[in-house]
Amino acid sequence: MDPLQAIVLAIVQGLSEFLPISSSGHLILVPHALGWRDQGLAFDVAVHVGTLVAVLGYFRRELIAMAGAWFSSLAGRGLTPDGRLAWCVLVGTVPVGIIGLLFSEFIEQMLRNPLFVAGTLSAFGILMWLADWLGARRRDEYSVGWRDALLIGCAQALALMPGTSRSGVTMTMGRALGLTRSGAARFSFLLAVPGIAMAGGYELLQLLTGPGNGTEWGMMALGAGVAALTGYLCIHGLLRIIERIGLWPFMLYRLMIAALIMLVFA
Repeated sequence: MDPLQAIVLAIVQGLSEFLPISSSGHLILVPHALGWRDQGLAFDVAVHVGTLVAVLGYFRRELIAMAGAWFSSLAGRGLTPDGRLAWCVLVGTVPVGIIGLLFSEFIEQMLRNPLFVAGTLSAFGILMWLADWLGARRRDEYSVGWRDALLIGCAQALALMPGTSRSGVTMTMGRALGLTRSGAARFSFLLAVPGIAMAGGYELLQLLTGPGNGTEWGMMALGAGVAALTGYLCIHGLLRIIERIGLWPFMLYRLMIAALIMLVFA
């Protein structure tokens, strides 16, 4: 992998991780479109870790408050709104952790192909638009309860399939449960923290304990840095405009990309 490929893929990841258009799907499709060899799961994880840095930086104040309130709740000092939100994020992380441990190898070997991505881009794009169109707009992320968190967490587990979009499917479920657009987006971003951290830690452990495989650590570091900067700017922009534009433009984009994939690869 050369530096240009690493930078391009990192920018793609930084934008598509938080926009509801599927980062994993784009990381599969871009190499196909440009004639590059698949960058491999290790690089995918590196740029995902970069986006983790982005969300940690952007929501640093909220995360610090949530962490403090969570530890206070463990000490028996009561459950504040920040503490409840922290617990809901943890509850919402359980499904993706279980499904990832059980099926990650199958997903990596069997589902990383353009035609599968086209199907998931289309199906989940339409569901996202329907949930946004029909969903109420009355609850923020602090209103999320245990049932809501578990349902959004189960939706997040579906995003292990390339083309689904973690942010897209979690915002879809959030909108279906009555969260505002910004509330659904903010909970989705907070839910990304433990999910990406678990995935990155698991893959890093595999790399460190596995046989030498020529891992390009320099390109991974470059990708992570570019993805962090791009992701931070993307979060800032999306939260500013999502209440005005809704999710329908992203549905149209997903359908257009899916149609293009079918024309090229079918």
